[in-house]
Amino acid sequence: MQRGIRLAAASRRFVRRGGAALALLLFMTTATGCLYPKDQLVQNQIPAKDAVLNAQTVINQYFTDTGMLPIVTSGSDTPKYEKYRVDWAKLKSRHYITDPPSQAFEGGGHYYYIIINEETTRQVKLMDIAIYQQVSDIQRWIDDYGNSDSKNELPKKEEAYPGYYRIDFDKLGKKEPELLSIYSGRAISPMIDDSGKVYLDYGLDIAQAVQKSGITPKEGDDVRELLAQSSDLVPVKSPPYQWVDGEPQAQPDTK
Repeated sequence: MQRGIRLAAASRRFVRRGGAALALLLFMTTATGCLYPKDQLVQNQIPAKDAVLNAQTVINQYFTDTGMLPIVTSGSDTPKYEKYRVDWAKLKSRHYITDPPSQAFEGGGHYYYIIINEETTRQVKLMDIAIYQQVSDIQRWIDDYGNSDSKNELPKKEEAYPGYYRIDFDKLGKKEPELLSIYSGRAISPMIDDSGKVYLDYGLDIAQAVQKSGITPKEGDDVRELLAQSSDLVPVKSPPYQWVDGEPQAQPDTK
């Protein structure tokens, strides 16, 4: 009964914000478990746990021996969940590994291995390259649209969160691509900020993660961390989120 009350309350909040479809999805996926067959879910196609655990062991040992992390150098403006990519060449040159894991991009796979919480737990996670590339393609469309001589505004529709908007693909002359959540397998929407930067909206996934955890996030916490800790995958191309009035809300991306 209490669970049903919480679901109803969450649904009302999404409806008030203009997210009736999201509220329905939240109810359906919680009630039935999923909208997709299990063998189609991204989380059931990722590398086995031991691949990530083995990489974690190697990186822990490297850090113990050297006091450094084996990472590819990145710029200060690199997003949080893309910033510290594992440098397999460093590990190989110092004989910590023979070859990169087969699941890693450098080993012919479809994932970048990423280190998060680099100053504390130094956890190894995976970044899905396919979803990254899909968002990069949308970004290119937006950039091309903005560079067009006759265009003086962004191809945006309704506001998804303060400062974030759904994308008008008709203005782009493109069909909206099918993007699936790396956490639930549900359809997930892209959005843009006032500068035209493209993000994925993980709001519904975060709402479910909070509900599953049974813990109310603290004010100011970036609740994306719940997604990163509930899976081996990081929420690639995401804005920061905070828990505001009982629901996730995207915040300005200040890196």
